This record gives sequence, C-alpha cells and structure tokens, in this order.
Amino acid sequence: MKVYFLGTGTSQGIPVIGSKHSVCLSADPKDKRLRVSVWIHDVDFSIVIDCGPDFRQQMLTSNCQHLDAVLFTHEHADHTAGLDDIRPFYFTQGAIPIYAHERVLKNLVKRFDYIFETENKYPGAPSVVPIEVKENQPFSLKNKQIEPITALHGDLQVFGYKFTDFVYLTDVKQMDSFEIEKIKGVKLLVINALRYEPHTTHFNMEEAINFIHLVQPKKAYLTHISHLMGFHEEVQQNLPKNVFLAYDNLEIEI
Repeated sequence: MKVYFLGTGTSQGIPVIGSKHSVCLSADPKDKRLRVSVWIHDVDFSIVIDCGPDFRQQMLTSNCQHLDAVLFTHEHADHTAGLDDIRPFYFTQGAIPIYAHERVLKNLVKRFDYIFETENKYPGAPSVVPIEVKENQPFSLKNKQIEPITALHGDLQVFGYKFTDFVYLTDVKQMDSFEIEKIKGVKLLVINALRYEPHTTHFNMEEAINFIHLVQPKKAYLTHISHLMGFHEEVQQNLPKNVFLAYDNLEIEI
C-alpha cells in the first residue's frame, strides 16, 4: 500500500495569496503546499482522505485514474470544497461512495445540494453514495479494514483513520487516552503540526512531537503545515530521527 501526499498545507495553502513572508517567496518546491489530503492506493484499492479546493490539481499531478471512495475527516472548507471535482470519476465509474460523520454528511448536503438531488438532477452534476462513519465502529472498504479514530479540533469532533499499520490524523488538538491506545506502536503515523507557536485548534510542533512520543510509531510524518513553521529544510534538520516533514507529492510505501 502506498501513501501519496496530495497536499500538506494549512487552510490557506503556501504561498498565501498576497503574502511577502519569506517562506511564501521560497523557490524550494517543498515549501509550496496545497491544502491537506492524501491518496492511499494499492493494486485494487484507491481512496482519498479529504477533498479540498485543490482536488482537481492534485488528481492531475498524482495521475490518479480511479477512485473507490472519499473519506472525510470533518466539514471545513479546506477539506471538502473540492467535492464537485469528483465529476470525471463519476462520469466513468458511476456514483462515488463518500464516508463521513453524520454531521459532516448533513453539512455536505446543505452546501452541495445539487450533488445529492434525486429529482430533476442537473445532468452534469456528480452523484455520491453517502455512508455514515460512526465512532468505534470499524468498516470495510473493498479489501481494507478501516478504523475511525476520534479527536477534537478545538471543540469540533474530527475523524482520523487507521489502516492496520498506518494512521492518518489531521486538525487534531486533543485526543482521549482510549483513542490513543488504538494507535500505539503503528508503523506509520501522519499527524498535523501547524507551527511552533501555540494554536487554539491545532497541534503546534511541541504538541505534535509529544503526541508522537506517546504513540511511539516507527516513523511519523507531519502535515497541515503553515508558512509560519519556517523553511522545510531548516525545520527538518531539527526533528527527531524518526520524524519527517511531509511535503506535496511525497509518496511512501507501507
């Protein structure tokens, strides 16, 4: 199974529009970050986690040809605003399954009502098969067993997802010990780290490193990164030996 980082940036992406910050002006490709998302794929398995406003560009760059499903962590725009761009997959495959918390599905119905319409549907609109993800209830998607992991993004519940030895978490600020026990000792952990300074709804660098020490994965990759974190190469030099800054278009095999 391979994990392809479609985007590793925070809600504004990097560079930020109109910003003169040195990281936003960097020529290093690793300092250019689209909105956060991953593509998890195998010979007969292809899903993305989150479908943000850069989804079309990410699909073209990654050369993703087939999509079995979209899993959503939560309803914020940087994770959901690209839903309409599943159209090419819909035209060739039919309705695309989407997995999310009941609250998130209701939010998507409100914002993308034309996608969920069943009568007099606009002929160019995509269709989806909504599937509710429930806390503490693993589910099977094709040949993979997936376990939802609950965390808090400020006061908002968010889902992470565990695929046997791989765990993907983003927009995390707090997690109960019960949920942490589910992921201890995994081979690969992806976790958000926004910047060095504290933030009300995201892990900063110190909190992310402390969380990694608690979970004890073999390797950890940081994502959902702000330009305020600093230059990729400089930040990487100061990380523990098993912790890495993810970057756009990085692909790793589990």
